[in-house]
Amino acid sequence: MLSKTFGSAVYGIDATTITVEVNVLQGTKFFLVGLPDSAVKESQQRVESAIKHFGYTMPRRKVVVNLAPADIRKEGSAYDLPIGLCILKASNQVIAENLENYLIMGELSLDGVVRPIKGALPIAIEARKQGFKGFVLPKENATEAAIVNNLDIIGVETLEEAIRFFEDSSGIEPVNVDTRDIFYHEQNEFDLDFSDVQGQENIKRALEIAAAGGHNIIMIGPPGSGKTMLAKRLPTILPPLTLHEALETTKIHSVAGKLGPDAHLISKRPYRSPHHTISDVALVGGGGVPQPGEISLAHNGVLFLDELPEFKRTVLEVMRQPLEERMVNIARAKASVQFPANFMLVASMNPSPSGDFYTEEGDHPDSPMEVRRYLRKISGPLLDRIDLHIEVTPVSFDQMTADRKAEKSSVIRDRVIKAREIQSARFREMSDVYSNAMMPSRMVKKICRTNEAGKTLLKTAMEKLGLSARAYDRILKVSRTIADLAGTDDIKIEHLAEAIQYRSLDREGWMG
Repeated sequence: MLSKTFGSAVYGIDATTITVEVNVLQGTKFFLVGLPDSAVKESQQRVESAIKHFGYTMPRRKVVVNLAPADIRKEGSAYDLPIGLCILKASNQVIAENLENYLIMGELSLDGVVRPIKGALPIAIEARKQGFKGFVLPKENATEAAIVNNLDIIGVETLEEAIRFFEDSSGIEPVNVDTRDIFYHEQNEFDLDFSDVQGQENIKRALEIAAAGGHNIIMIGPPGSGKTMLAKRLPTILPPLTLHEALETTKIHSVAGKLGPDAHLISKRPYRSPHHTISDVALVGGGGVPQPGEISLAHNGVLFLDELPEFKRTVLEVMRQPLEERMVNIARAKASVQFPANFMLVASMNPSPSGDFYTEEGDHPDSPMEVRRYLRKISGPLLDRIDLHIEVTPVSFDQMTADRKAEKSSVIRDRVIKAREIQSARFREMSDVYSNAMMPSRMVKKICRTNEAGKTLLKTAMEKLGLSARAYDRILKVSRTIADLAGTDDIKIEHLAEAIQYRSLDREGWMG
């Protein structure tokens, strides 16, 4: 007898429906076809043990399992549950008339417990798109999948629960979660705040500009000056996620298996801070089965790279293309997938190997050659892609002990949101540009126009600092953001002057 249901395969951050067919025929042996990998082939042992655990029997006849379409490689252990249910129906051990109306995924343990899967959210989105009545999956993933409305989400803990549901569909209630209420409720709840940071007003100003325009920023300063502390608070002043951004971000974390059992729609912009020993594949994504890397997990949020020169050169260089394209392409012999990577890069570094600013006059443990070698670990092309370079000096004792309360993140965030609203109106006809940092060169010339005094200032800065064409564009973009924060239509000379001072590493004496 032939039975059929449906599963799904995730490629990149999107899912493809897979038809699971089982036929029990005259003969012997178990056949699994449809381009399965080793984990799928091993499902026979898991499924057989789970079936026997609940008193059913594995058919002692010829069992053919087909995963269609046969030209798409099937990977992972999440096909166990649909295969097990189809075998039981095809061998007339259970009655499951509505098996074809549901998409089913889940890994089976030897005692029939249904284990969690990766990518439940994109699979649920595809199930609704394809018109399925519901999605049967592990109970631990049910809250995550319940983000998708107009789809019955059936969470099961064991194979027996799944059997009971299909024999009596009233046995398990669909999971319903008001994710939008949770989403809007948690958007403004943060454990950290800029009011905790004493002093460093110029650094806060630079971070405000970075947040307002979506600019990349690097902070250079000795240990203990507050670089990491400031970076951790950057998400508190970024504009709230839109529902579309939240859904896209949650899909990436779902595919990577980073959502917990009580996961729901991600409500805050992600903050990722990988260690400097990370590999290039772990950073940008990849592997035999392409998975999103840290830059994709930071999509719509912040990627903080602490101690930038300590990262391997190859790791830093692979970021150059994603920083421009805001997308990473992972190509393999049989397939190519894309992962979104629209993130704000925030980096920090010491000014020298010993951690102190180098001065020719004073005693210094590092020689000029050692300082230059240390700073040159970061390539010029990568620095060109970072809009703001800012020096962070240690906070004085008087600033640390001052009673004056620093400005709250919520106040700074309001200014950032107003600047972003100006940019949204400016780029409303552009589908792929949302902030000043994303402007292509052709738009910079049109939108970031300056008067003659501004051109003279820029020419002087270009000649003295030896800026590249890309750095020139960055200065104009940053000055446009500063003007937006000030609420002015024109870029004034003071806006340009402030933007130029945020190119510390271009000045003579830096980077050798």
